[in-house]
Amino acid sequence: MQVVILAGGFGTRISEESHLRPKPMIEIGGMPILWHIMKNYSAYGFNEFIICGGYKQHVIKDFFNNYFLHASDVTFDFTNSTNRMRVHKTYTEQWKITVADTGLNTMTGGRIRRIKKYLNPDEPFLLTYGDGVADVDLNALIQFHKENGKLATLTVVNAGQRFGVIKMGKENGQISSFREKRDSDGNPINGGFMVLDPKVIDYIEGDDTVFERYPLEQLAREGQLCGFRHDGFWQCMDTKKDWDTLEKMWESGEAPWKNWVD
Repeated sequence: MQVVILAGGFGTRISEESHLRPKPMIEIGGMPILWHIMKNYSAYGFNEFIICGGYKQHVIKDFFNNYFLHASDVTFDFTNSTNRMRVHKTYTEQWKITVADTGLNTMTGGRIRRIKKYLNPDEPFLLTYGDGVADVDLNALIQFHKENGKLATLTVVNAGQRFGVIKMGKENGQISSFREKRDSDGNPINGGFMVLDPKVIDYIEGDDTVFERYPLEQLAREGQLCGFRHDGFWQCMDTKKDWDTLEKMWESGEAPWKNWVD
């Protein structure tokens, strides 16, 4: 199953760093949050990634172009007027990565539509945002999606009121409506970590389509959107404060999203 990661936005709320690099490339513990997200998926056996780049997407491409060298122990030998390099460690991630330039000003839905040509049309794909980590049980999420038989499943988490609002049935998790936030709303939000049938792309009209608006709202109206409840850890890196929180967790050795062995 392929993993699509939205990584093309401007990241204006964390401009302290995003003026230099795309937000998914801001580092936690010396590695980009994008890498943390990918390691999380990889721990479940998902190793094929399609990254929807946009703003400063060349930074993402440069990172993976040099990833093998950066992840290895290397000896540079300049003696005897030579310039030789010896790589001592030859193992790296078993990843297949497509970094797609989905446009500078393209909305989330448009980015998904633009990478349709890279998707396997015969199976669902996983989708998440390039700025959030969690300890979601991906196997349980996928099983939930299959059992409900809907076109789309998103992970529902509790957080401060900064995001779109969901109305979901208590018994089967079917989402009956989806809309943007209001000041009077409660806390259940879309936490990303979605499972989508390729038919969902048909709900996206073009580059100006915000995926979290018409496509998800229409899927909810048609009874084709379900929510997977996640009561564990979830944290987005929307602001400098969020970044500091994640960095402190990593430095303490208690990062709840870390499910891989070094």
